[in-house]
Amino acid sequence: MHTLMVSRICFSVLVVSSILAQQPDMAALRAEFAPTGKLRAAINHGNPVLAVRDAKTSELRGVTVDLSRELGRRLGLPVELVPFDAAGKVSAAAKTGVWDVAYLAIDPERAQDIDYSAPYVELEGTYLVPAGSKLRKVEDADQTGVRIAVSPKSAYDLFLSRSLKHAQIVRPGTTAESLQLLAAHKLEAVAGIRTSLVTASRTIPGSRVMRDRFMAIPQAAGIPKGRPQAARFLREFIDGVKASGFVQAALKRHGLTADDAIVPVAMGK
Repeated sequence: MHTLMVSRICFSVLVVSSILAQQPDMAALRAEFAPTGKLRAAINHGNPVLAVRDAKTSELRGVTVDLSRELGRRLGLPVELVPFDAAGKVSAAAKTGVWDVAYLAIDPERAQDIDYSAPYVELEGTYLVPAGSKLRKVEDADQTGVRIAVSPKSAYDLFLSRSLKHAQIVRPGTTAESLQLLAAHKLEAVAGIRTSLVTASRTIPGSRVMRDRFMAIPQAAGIPKGRPQAARFLREFIDGVKASGFVQAALKRHGLTADDAIVPVAMGK
């Protein structure tokens, strides 16, 4: 009897020790996540599905803002929002030390500098074409003489640069410049996120957003490489907020639907 009791006590100690060993050292984790003492979250307000910036107050709001504040809450860290107007600028800053967490489309080129979570939403990349365009499907756009505008270093720029064989890619500095060129018939198409293009189409009479897509764009949270504990915590955090319904609720709160973004099923669910 005594031997059995001792065995049970030893087993319990081993179980508790194993559980404690799996718990992160929060002080070390916070230091790795936020070397400045603040969790600096890069917020791309150039993509309205992810975030928007109030023109009058400059206030940032959106699903990525909500995710950043929830991550900061769980880590016990103050959050500083770092605004960017394009995803390409966020990824270009990955090695400069100006942000600690970001929300970007997964791409192999970016993955050289960034460790990603699983996607928390998926968006659609498609084309906006002008009135009278003979281009009906995305595959029609890849032909000689077709000029397609993209935002420099965006997910769709990186993808189309690898996949298009005949069409010419042009890279105006801003989306507004792309739309001006399209309206002046100096372009055959503008590539972008469906939600943004639908909004833009309302400003160009007769323009049309294609029904199909050239890519699904998996949007994930990312952290600069070299922070392994933080990267692991971030992956678990994103899996958790998807499974709990946090992401779906945030999208709904900001007026977005399944036509704007799809929340992938969390792994193991």
